[in-house]
Amino acid sequence: MANTRASYGSSYHHGDLKAVLLDETARIVREEGEEALSLRRLAATVGVSRTAPYHHFKNKQSLLCAVAEEGFVRFNQAMKLAMRKSRAQGDREIMRDYARAYVKFAVNNREYYDLMYGAKTWRSDVLAKSLAKSARATLRGNIERLQSWQARGGIDASIDVPAFAQVAWGTLHGISRLLIDGIYTDSASVRRICDNAADMLWHRLAQDR
Repeated sequence: MANTRASYGSSYHHGDLKAVLLDETARIVREEGEEALSLRRLAATVGVSRTAPYHHFKNKQSLLCAVAEEGFVRFNQAMKLAMRKSRAQGDREIMRDYARAYVKFAVNNREYYDLMYGAKTWRSDVLAKSLAKSARATLRGNIERLQSWQARGGIDASIDVPAFAQVAWGTLHGISRLLIDGIYTDSASVRRICDNAADMLWHRLAQDR
């Protein structure tokens, strides 16, 4: 996560400022909470005029939606990296690596994850169409990977892939929220929990194959 860049002041190029504002917003949300954020405060922290953030974001809600979109970008990058690293391993281990990477991202990047799937974002009267598109694209990407796997004979041909993808997402999301919200605090057992969840999901994928 980038640190505050206020010392750069007015040296920002127009194209750079949006990324800086997103980074700084994520930092404020992570360290102080969403309620501590305002566009005026953000401008002051970054070292630009009060009106500068409004060139990129209509209001606070549109700013938070943009941070959530950035979260999906980072999440997808993390998942792709995890999948590349586990290609040489067996199918069951690929599922485990995916589960571990998912939960690790959510827990280590809660400032993004809370906005990606938080009620305040999705129940808002102003939900950016681009954010909804990013969320749908992430789920669709998972479905397409499973369908490709199924077409190669790697998983049970009778699996309803979209339904399975939704259940798999719900399972990993639930584990992540228990950890993020402090309901489950035994961090030493996280790997075991992820592996158990992955094994149960894999058992369904491999059933009758």
